[in-house]
Amino acid sequence: MIVKYLKSVIGTGDHMVGYDLESRRILLARDGLGYSLHDTVVEAGNELHLQYKNHIESNYVIEGVGTVENVATGEVHDLSVGSIYVLDKNDAHILRTKTKMRFVCVFTPALSGEERHDADGSYD
Repeated sequence: MIVKYLKSVIGTGDHMVGYDLESRRILLARDGLGYSLHDTVVEAGNELHLQYKNHIESNYVIEGVGTVENVATGEVHDLSVGSIYVLDKNDAHILRTKTKMRFVCVFTPALSGEERHDADGSYD
């Protein structure tokens, strides 16, 4: 059994702040689960251009309001508490936050925790 607490991640190497977001990486590859789990906060008024070329990501909204745009199709989807969007085809997307938003994010394969966003929004 693994038991962890968000407060034990804050201020450590597993707490990534930058690229207009804050990612609290609670479960990572070193936990041996095959996926990673993150508590992510994006402040109001942001527009993030992202694409995870090597990971599938699921994002469950637990706070706030915004939209996500599929770059390939131009489709824009409203997001609010209880919404989920899954980047099942390594989709390039644009997240726009109307208010502060908070997500529970799951990545597969699991992130190591060392990844950082590069210029095109991908992980290096």
